[in-house]
Amino acid sequence: MLVKTMLEKKPREVITAATATTIDEAMDLLIKNQIGCLPVLDRDKKLIGIISDKDIFEKIHQTKGQYQNLTVDDLMKTELIVGLPDDDIDYIAGLMEKNYIRHVPIVDGDQVVGMISLRDIHKTFVKNKEIENRYLMDMLEKRDKSGDI
Repeated sequence: MLVKTMLEKKPREVITAATATTIDEAMDLLIKNQIGCLPVLDRDKKLIGIISDKDIFEKIHQTKGQYQNLTVDDLMKTELIVGLPDDDIDYIAGLMEKNYIRHVPIVDGDQVVGMISLRDIHKTFVKNKEIENRYLMDMLEKRDKSGDI
């Protein structure tokens, strides 16, 4: 399956942050939207970074809770791994596994057009296995009814 096919089935606005977004505001966005990361965009809506719940959690721990003066700019990762709409989901899954990441922004040119998470990958793989299993069960049932054992 291609990424663009998955994104079509997942009609959700990409929730983003700006560099000036405070950590509390970022946490509010993550919690409110039940997501695990935020792509960070510049004024031209170009992807310049990413910040995850894990990044925030680690910083809060490191600062012993003294994070209130920090912004997304202070914590975001700028070495980005991105996918393209025409990439295969298996390729994105491999990127995630190889790089120990849970989210991949999908870009078309400079614009973020979607996000793929491990949860999305898992759902797709489970659904594909369910379809495959049903097909195989139907084949076995037809074979048993025809007397070919």
